[in-house]
Amino acid sequence: MMMNRLSFESLSSVSSVKEPPADNVDHDKVSIVISSNSPSAIAPTTENSQINVSRSCSSSLVNQVIKEEEQEGEEQEGGINKRKMMKKRETSPDILLNDDGYDPNIKKAGGWKTMPYIIGNETFEKLASMSLTANMTVYLRTQYNMDGLTSVSIASIWGGTCNITTLLGAFVSDAYLGRYWTLLTASIIYFLGMGMMTLTAAIPYLRPPSCNKLTAICQEPEKWQLGVLFIALILLSLGAGGIRPVNIAFGVDQFDVTTEKGKKQVESFYNWYYWGFTIALIVALTVVVYIQNNISWALGLAIPTAIILLSIVVFLIGSKLYICVKPRGSVFIDVAKVISAALRKRKIKLKPTTEHTLFDNPSRDPTVENLCLTNRFSCLTKAAVITEQDSFNDQGLPTNGWRLCSIQQVEQFKCIISVMPVWVSGIACFVCMDQQSTQGVLQAIQSDTRFIHNFHVPPGSMGIAGMITLSIWIPIYEHLVLPLSRRMSKDGVGITLKHRLGAGIVMSIICMVVAGIVEGRRRESALKNHTFIAPMSFAWLIPQYALSGMTEVFTGVGIMEFLAKQFPPSMRTLAGSLFFLSLACASYVSSFLINLIHRLSQSASGDKDGSNPGWLGGTDLNKNKLDYYYFIVAGICVLNLLYYIFFASRYVDTSKKDEEGERDVELNS
Repeated sequence: MMMNRLSFESLSSVSSVKEPPADNVDHDKVSIVISSNSPSAIAPTTENSQINVSRSCSSSLVNQVIKEEEQEGEEQEGGINKRKMMKKRETSPDILLNDDGYDPNIKKAGGWKTMPYIIGNETFEKLASMSLTANMTVYLRTQYNMDGLTSVSIASIWGGTCNITTLLGAFVSDAYLGRYWTLLTASIIYFLGMGMMTLTAAIPYLRPPSCNKLTAICQEPEKWQLGVLFIALILLSLGAGGIRPVNIAFGVDQFDVTTEKGKKQVESFYNWYYWGFTIALIVALTVVVYIQNNISWALGLAIPTAIILLSIVVFLIGSKLYICVKPRGSVFIDVAKVISAALRKRKIKLKPTTEHTLFDNPSRDPTVENLCLTNRFSCLTKAAVITEQDSFNDQGLPTNGWRLCSIQQVEQFKCIISVMPVWVSGIACFVCMDQQSTQGVLQAIQSDTRFIHNFHVPPGSMGIAGMITLSIWIPIYEHLVLPLSRRMSKDGVGITLKHRLGAGIVMSIICMVVAGIVEGRRRESALKNHTFIAPMSFAWLIPQYALSGMTEVFTGVGIMEFLAKQFPPSMRTLAGSLFFLSLACASYVSSFLINLIHRLSQSASGDKDGSNPGWLGGTDLNKNKLDYYYFIVAGICVLNLLYYIFFASRYVDTSKKDEEGERDVELNS
């Protein structure tokens, strides 16, 4: 069906869509009539107040008409004048949000005075989580006597679970608890997990005895010991899932994003947020990791545990200052409803010669952008078509939300589908980055880590090389590369988001090739000298970590920017969850590849009893073929580059497509 030829006729929460004859259709203009009748009306009518406008189905137009309807209706009923409330909103942004808007009776809250508590909470959480994430492979290898394959698999699965639980955290926050209670509850759960991890390091009974250095015999952990470890990791995953997607959104809630002042304050908040994140990462990868490796694991884990407790206290101190937005329902439930409604109405034919009435329920919240009906994925539009089986309550809302959805719900789901091609292309790059925190650490363990005199660089601190690269490259890119590219380009745009994402994929390929070459030489050096630790400096590993950092600069930041542009502000929590979901998928894919290649390499060698370590098994990296594995990952990244060039890149810049797909609106007087 040619959706750009539809005519919209709306009655409060209902949009009536009528298709005129093809020869009378103006493809550049679509008519919409917004009724001033009561919200309970659910049938089309011809007596409507109409307004002349020149363009389209923008949220500002819908909000304008809604505000006028609300004002007239409430003045007749003797209620509160909403226009006065909106004026109060403009002069006093720091007031509590409720379900109907902003309540001026609540004392001023939010603003910059809440930032020390919110940013402090996030900084302390990142310090604790990164110090454990960076050294998890080393901890499992040295304290639980696990071989490289097992330790890498557990670390990857745990990292993926920490990211995939962000979907659960976002759902609970938006649908039930709200952001404040989700953050507080998740922080407490995370503290319990860190406490259990500290106990596994402090109490020898909770882990297997150390390996015998003379016989090199290592006792495997008991099942109940692994049970205690896994319970701690599950608690950490649940805690991280509640903190990561909610913290930034909760910080943004403290500002009035509908004003220019509020937008500038949000930009400053992001800068301070990432400043705190960077400080936490530096301290975690240097001080805390060093204590864990060279002084005491118990002390090294007790420090982040105490820091998490401190973050909870700091967060609670600022409780009376926060703006707390009540949960308004989760977009995940709306997605399920749209799928259900579209499947039930799949037999409806959307043809130019047929007339259909679409249900619309514009939001009255000024912070929520009302989305316009687009012509993409028209099969989902059927979920908003009103049929004879649909019924409405006194408020003009469907009695069965699983059978009839609003245009807003449909378009939100379309936003999610539209980002999938580009979102998928980022997973392979994140698989490349994931190797450095797992396999790269194993390389560092069996390399010469001496730096100055007798000081040894902890293997878990190698990630600092990627951070340094990122810190050096960003100023160069902003002040040299980007201005130069704008001068050289004909349109003055320079390097676009599409170019940056492609460059990130290229960097991931180079990273894996370099890592494979370096590992081949490291293993050759160790075998030649008959030593477990290769007489080869850890500095040879820095290039692959630096290239991993460049991959993060181009792809990681690029994917976040892409999601931020494609989703309206009201869906920012979902955008963050999708980013973390891509990291989770990368971790799971990495774990799957490792185990698949291990089993295939064992089978190829004719091993039947599992004694052959294959390419990735055993406790000695010198007996493996890790470089072959790196080259396979590089090949996957090459396939990803082809996928991006010939398919996904077409979906990066969708602004023009969306502009063409929006319904132009003409209200006739």
